[in-house]
Amino acid sequence: MENESYVIQMNGNGVHHVSVNGSFCPAKLKSRIPRWNIRASEMSKRTLNPIRAIVDGMKIQPNPNKQMIALSIGDPTVFGNLPTDDEVLIAMTEAITSQKFNGYAPSIGYQSSREAVANFYSCPEALLEAKDVILTSGCSQAIELSIGVLCNPGQNILVPCPGFSLYKTLAVSMGIEVKLYNLLPEKSWEVDLKHLESLIDDKTACIIVNNPSNPCGSVFSKSHIQKILAVASRHCVPILADEIYGDMVFPGCTFHAMAPLSADVPILSCGGLAKRWLVPGWRLGWILIHDRSNAFGSEIREGLVKLTQRILGPCTVVQGALESILNKTSQEFYDSTISFLKSNSDICYNALSTVPGLTPIKPSGAMYIMVGIDMERFPEFKNDVEFTERLVTEQSVFCLPATPFEYPDYFRIVVTVPEEMMVEACNRIREFCEQHYDQQIPDLQDLECDK
Repeated sequence: MENESYVIQMNGNGVHHVSVNGSFCPAKLKSRIPRWNIRASEMSKRTLNPIRAIVDGMKIQPNPNKQMIALSIGDPTVFGNLPTDDEVLIAMTEAITSQKFNGYAPSIGYQSSREAVANFYSCPEALLEAKDVILTSGCSQAIELSIGVLCNPGQNILVPCPGFSLYKTLAVSMGIEVKLYNLLPEKSWEVDLKHLESLIDDKTACIIVNNPSNPCGSVFSKSHIQKILAVASRHCVPILADEIYGDMVFPGCTFHAMAPLSADVPILSCGGLAKRWLVPGWRLGWILIHDRSNAFGSEIREGLVKLTQRILGPCTVVQGALESILNKTSQEFYDSTISFLKSNSDICYNALSTVPGLTPIKPSGAMYIMVGIDMERFPEFKNDVEFTERLVTEQSVFCLPATPFEYPDYFRIVVTVPEEMMVEACNRIREFCEQHYDQQIPDLQDLECDK
């Protein structure tokens, strides 16, 4: 009997073909032992949340002799000092006890709930109907769906710097390039319009505008928004407007939604209950489709509907309560929240303005204040991450370094903590800076005078 020759061939799918003397022999396949070969998807490998990466990577222990004060989490409910309005709780209770909202809702949300949002945000300059509203699982999903419907892999989006890190996390995971346009701290974080426009090319799918801003706490003027819209209009680029902090602005400032200020630029405006109503865990957000020039046409609307069908949308009970939440929440509740945030922001800004080596940028809204660090004055720290780590270990105060916002040598403070904790935290930050500030380094102004 002649010796049999075996040839094992593999195709591109990893399938083995066994030939015996040139003939395919499936029986021989049984003798091969299969091996596990499971790999994570490319999308999962591309996904990185820089805030979680830095926070989770910090192997630090707070000072055991001082109570921990966390000024790092953008959750207004953490300390229990900012409860939602009683009318919000009543609306939720009624929605639960009615037992009308225990089943599945349409993927884009109940018609009545979408009508409630449309009526709440509609204005003569930018009319809305239920068909213009998509309900989502929080504002984060609204942003995800908006990026997903506007962008293809290989295209790019323009993102503010500093800016909310989720934009980049979502885009990069989808294979979309992120281009960062500068905000100017010396101009209260206005957009560097020339820089923004210079980044636009034929692959730019949208511009993300976050107003009021996380992490900056800035609020754009009407004229500045109009200039941003002019850039978008010149290049026919749609805008994704993250307006989750809309109307959370301090006295003396006015929030201007983008959509009413332009008749031709198509805008997907993202918002939700999380911040203004102080219920981030309820996960109810929305996309408002503004397209008076019909630039989106039917395709973007149909695309959004298809994307919502991947899951079954936000909590139905919250949807059931939504109309009452929007229409019955008292103005006194909104005013009280704003008053508290403004007071705490002023306390923080005034206290840190006189701390050596720090430069706080005065906020006009939202829940945050950005503070610059003159790193040359703190030579023992390499960067803002080390600075904030040592602040924890020595003073038990945790501020978020601004590196996750693509803006090193700053840190972000959340101003939702109780007032006495805000005062104590600022005192500890002062003590920390005075201890580590290097007074031997001459000021640049002194050097100029010596010439």
